[in-house]
Amino acid sequence: MNIKEIAQLAGVSASTVSKIVNQKDESISSETRERVLKIVREYNYTPYAAATASPAKTWILGILLRSSVSLDSTLDGIIQTAQQNGYSALVYNSYSDMEQELKNITSLCKNNVDGIIWEPVSKESLSRTSHFQDMNIPLMTIGPNGGDNSHMIPYEEAAYRITQELISRKHRSIACILKEGRRTSAFLNGYKKCLFDNHMKLDKDLIFYDLDESLIHKVNTHSISGIISSHYRKSLEFYQLMNTLSYRIPEDISLISLKNDTMENLAFPNISEISTYTMLNADFGSYLCNKIITEIEKRTDKPHSFVQDFHLDNEITVSVPFNLNVPKITVVGSINIDTYLNVPQLPHSGKTVSSSTSFVYPGGKGINQSIGAAKLGHRVTLIGNVGSDIDSASVYNALKEYGVESFGVKRCNQEKTGQAFIFVESSGHSMISILSGANNILTPEDIRKRKRFFKNTGYCLIQSEIPLDTVAEACRIAHECGAKTILKPSVCGFIPSEVLSGVDILVPNEEELNEICPAQSTLQEKTAALLEYGIETIIVTLGENGCYVRTADLEKHFPAVPFPSVDNTGASDAFISALAAYLLYGYSLEEAVRIATYAAGFCISREGVVPSLIDKRSLETYIIQKEKSLIKERKSSYR
Repeated sequence: MNIKEIAQLAGVSASTVSKIVNQKDESISSETRERVLKIVREYNYTPYAAATASPAKTWILGILLRSSVSLDSTLDGIIQTAQQNGYSALVYNSYSDMEQELKNITSLCKNNVDGIIWEPVSKESLSRTSHFQDMNIPLMTIGPNGGDNSHMIPYEEAAYRITQELISRKHRSIACILKEGRRTSAFLNGYKKCLFDNHMKLDKDLIFYDLDESLIHKVNTHSISGIISSHYRKSLEFYQLMNTLSYRIPEDISLISLKNDTMENLAFPNISEISTYTMLNADFGSYLCNKIITEIEKRTDKPHSFVQDFHLDNEITVSVPFNLNVPKITVVGSINIDTYLNVPQLPHSGKTVSSSTSFVYPGGKGINQSIGAAKLGHRVTLIGNVGSDIDSASVYNALKEYGVESFGVKRCNQEKTGQAFIFVESSGHSMISILSGANNILTPEDIRKRKRFFKNTGYCLIQSEIPLDTVAEACRIAHECGAKTILKPSVCGFIPSEVLSGVDILVPNEEELNEICPAQSTLQEKTAALLEYGIETIIVTLGENGCYVRTADLEKHFPAVPFPSVDNTGASDAFISALAAYLLYGYSLEEAVRIATYAAGFCISREGVVPSLIDKRSLETYIIQKEKSLIKERKSSYR
């Protein structure tokens, strides 16, 4: 810092500064004098004659950091190595402030340090290297703002390597959790580069700085299967969040984080270790110190470049993607566009009714049950047909929104997407009229061609709004792939024995049961007759009276959960999707049925089917308030 620069900061002439520092300031006001002296002290100004004196070696290293090092042990490595070589360390923190940085630079120069390790606040900071050059002080820059010769902790390579760890385990939807700091930019670059080298598209929506609802939605919809984290503390927070939401790591989602080489205390209870790469920051600091001392002392034995060996400290929170080790739910059924018409009473012969409001949603039992199961935390594949019309785009958009795999949904040329017109009266009762459209041309051959989509299926949900020979083929293919079948017998009347014999769980309402079993009189007789076909479980839904469950060993009535009835259209779809979801989570039949009655109750209390299907977190939070013992904290296996 020269006299002209001091004068400019103080807003006076260079001669005025000279008079003040040389105590020849009788004619200068006390206010000006104090202002100049304050700047002289802050910026460590030394008159030219003193500054140019050739000082003796001080055995002091200057360390100028951009901001607090927090848990970073790089500084410890520098200081320890300095002391081992007979040097002391003079440490300054610029707190990311350019003005403070300049004051620290001038102080280091005044103290005649032998060499400086400098982490610049910004790229503009490099213009101040002249202060060190004028004093012939050896200088080493570190960090992202240190110029072309800056030394960097290999955060970019670390991020690349941990992203590759997940990719090598077949993960294709990898999110990145970041925290602002020294490593952020380099870590993000490593993540991007690894995706690029593996021919994977970068999705900016998978980069998170906060553990917000958007991230939770991605987890809920299985839009991501693995996460890398730039900071260990951030990964602990994510782990705790997943625990709160009853997700399992790594069964539901894999997690790998960077970790500093200092021992970080686990800040949250019930959290085991996390799979990590440990950054050798202290070793990096030692390398920096040895390098600057080599330059100061003009040694010929220059240290080798810093190299870190990367490896996973453990594999506790990393696995293959959930879809490769956890059974999924496959849905085979109708895909419609539902038009809801609110009427004062349901229409009947000779009566005209007017509708006050109408709503349009993607629907059909195939759509409803697949979205219902997806919202309850499972990977879901839908198999069905849509037309080549504009409505098909609405269907695909809805499936994408809720994370349902649509690979098995086929557009059919010259066909229209199915249509359903749903009349809902004020009591919540409804009636439906359907135009089958593309649903009606879903053939057994179509099912055989799409057999690959049944792989790794735990439960296959089927509805009879598609041709019955197609239903029979779906049951056969599901059993060939080791899946249990659940059939909702709607819009069919009589069901042939070859279809019933392929069903594991049948879920009719009373009217549907009467059409399937017209020869028997009572509920008990009808369900007993169905057991003769080899059906393991019959669940008869009874509306506001709950449901009746019959197996070879169980005959029990389950009451409905009291909810206000607004629209009962999707109650059975909500019930079946929850039944399958919790059976797949490992709950017993009775537990799953009880949970399913809550899901159905939520559904009838809102208008429309898809908007009223409950998500896993909301459902379990409500049930815990009513029947805490019904929801298990953790399920260790799937059935």
